Amino acid sequence: MNGFAKSHLGWLLLAAALLAVPVFVKSGRWIEFIELTLFVAVLGQGWNILGGYGGQYSFGHALFFGTGAYIQALLQFKYGVSPWIAMWFAVSGGVLVGLFVGYLSFRYGLRGSYFALITLAFAEAFHVVARSFISITEGGRGVQLALNRDPDQAIALFQFTFADPFLKSYGYYYVILALLMIAYGATWWMERSRFGAQLVALRENEDAAEALGINTFRTKMAAICMSAAITSSSGIYYVQKFLFVDPAIAYGPTKSVEALFAPIIGGLGTVLGPLVGSVFIHGLSEVTREAIDAVWGARPGVDLILFGIILVLVLGFAPKGLVGLAEAAWRRVARGGKAQR
Repeated sequence: MNGFAKSHLGWLLLAAALLAVPVFVKSGRWIEFIELTLFVAVLGQGWNILGGYGGQYSFGHALFFGTGAYIQALLQFKYGVSPWIAMWFAVSGGVLVGLFVGYLSFRYGLRGSYFALITLAFAEAFHVVARSFISITEGGRGVQLALNRDPDQAIALFQFTFADPFLKSYGYYYVILALLMIAYGATWWMERSRFGAQLVALRENEDAAEALGINTFRTKMAAICMSAAITSSSGIYYVQKFLFVDPAIAYGPTKSVEALFAPIIGGLGTVLGPLVGSVFIHGLSEVTREAIDAVWGARPGVDLILFGIILVLVLGFAPKGLVGLAEAAWRRVARGGKAQR
């Protein structure tokens, strides 16, 4: 085994396991569950680049998801553009919004809670625009893409509902897996690059980073563009899978909360954190729902209360996230092994 394979064995095994999921998982329900888990992991990784590595916490990351989703949907709905071409405009649109918001925020020194609030304000502003400009966005009724029923057009139209059995069952799984691998590959590169080191430096102490000669404005602008590109790509997947988007889905708080919760629970500023956090959140949600149903029967809302309590406990006892908790446990085990020798 060469040096590269040895140093990246864990990542290679994880990628192989994810690629092989359809071999072992035949249940449509579980494939759907894994798909949505990976979807939130992509959302979370987009947020993690800006918030986890850069320390610029956003409360309105739905801004980028919604922009990507709307551009992807509207170009097909109104102009008949191929989804494979529309996706480039969708990602570019998300990046342009990131440039706009980043310039207004970072040029005037907004950081911390001020930056968090301005992203929330922009997400809400875009929500209002999407509802108000009916001639452009279709307003509150949303954009519904036509369902393709021709199996021969499944790949061309990026719709797999009526495709051959394998593509119908696993096509969207491999789409979101490809997006996840791109997002994680970009983050892995960033973590080992000079840009990543500069981003972490300004997260730890922005004034000290500037004193060292780091152009913090340019670094933060690059981070928000990279974050917006990844987040808007998740909007493309959402539109192609569900063939629908409306202002509440695109710019509502749900996607913003999912984007920030996954890396916070999993581990801020770590490559693996958003995926671990997404698996934990979705797995815990399923377990609490099944547990409540088994003990008390259908009790709407009770599972959410239990879910919330467990999340608070995790945040209280693992402030560095589950990845940080695992790393600390591994260090203790390693120290114990050395002491015995």
